[in-house]
Amino acid sequence: MLFTCPSDAARGGGARSGARGGRPFCVDIHCHVHHPAADEMVKHVLSPDREPAGRFSNELSRATNRKQMENVWTCLTSVDQRLRNMDKMGVDVQAISPSPFHFQYWLEPELARRVSRSVNEHLAGIVAAHPDRFVALAHVPLQAPDLASEELRYCVTRLGFRGAEIGTNVVGAEVSRGRDQFWKAAQELDAVLFMHPNGFTQGDRLTDHYFTNVIGNPLDTTVALGHLVFDGVLERFPKLKLVAAHGGGYVAHYPARMDHVWSARADARTVLKGPPRRSLARVYFDTIVFDRLQLEHLVKLWGADHVLAGTDYPYDMGMYDPRGFVGGASFLKAADKAKILGGNAARLLKIKPPAAGKARRASRRR
Repeated sequence: MLFTCPSDAARGGGARSGARGGRPFCVDIHCHVHHPAADEMVKHVLSPDREPAGRFSNELSRATNRKQMENVWTCLTSVDQRLRNMDKMGVDVQAISPSPFHFQYWLEPELARRVSRSVNEHLAGIVAAHPDRFVALAHVPLQAPDLASEELRYCVTRLGFRGAEIGTNVVGAEVSRGRDQFWKAAQELDAVLFMHPNGFTQGDRLTDHYFTNVIGNPLDTTVALGHLVFDGVLERFPKLKLVAAHGGGYVAHYPARMDHVWSARADARTVLKGPPRRSLARVYFDTIVFDRLQLEHLVKLWGADHVLAGTDYPYDMGMYDPRGFVGGASFLKAADKAKILGGNAARLLKIKPPAAGKARRASRRR
């Protein structure tokens, strides 16, 4: 079932937890906003085959995606509907980020800069109207590292943003290469970088069965993280706060093979000085893994301190009962559940959770 607006339930569970005093604070690190004005700015150059998510989809997937956009358009664009759904899901704060369809790293730099600014001013308006419910992650023109650095700095220092959302590749080029200026700025600003894919760049085998998303999205995250590790970005910038969507793709569950190749072969040690796992241990992962066994594996490998609740609101590949999913994980202690639901995100995003009494009063008002 799609997340149809307005609705009381969504794929992955509705908000069955309710708003009650004494519940853990909940922050959604993975949720999207679409800005229609940005579409107008690029319609004269827009071409569906520029984006892997569209290029490597069959006609049934394209038709299903068009129907999905009709279903969730209100959720993507209406703040009032978003707030209602947050209350139903039991989400206290969303870290809103642009729809991945806004990445468009193929745009020429000046137009890309203007699109980023338009998206970011829109996000800033949402936060200003509801500062207790939202923080923002910026759109940056990653195809132009100097402009991306400037936009990130503007958003953090002038608009109060907590970081940015970035893609997993730049028109097929690795985000790890030629962008140290941006990584340096993000580290200096203590900004959270939420990395989100939009299909796999060489997806010819992924056309059917919506594999461009099902397999392609986590695969592109896997490749991007692999390069960020082996190209030494996470080693050169050890204080980067990087959050990888969809549980970090496949690499988050298979680090031992990376450690082995680094120790076994010279061609895996051309840049990276220390074991890959040391760099991977600096990454954070969201909970969108659909299975508590997967969640348990993430926690066992990287620790409860490095896992953050996410919903992927409002798309049909999301999970919309974060409290139920994390709360029902019997392998987690209560303190770790509280960290994953909101404590870790609050720390990274510099969100001050309300005092218990204030939270109870707010719950009664909703």
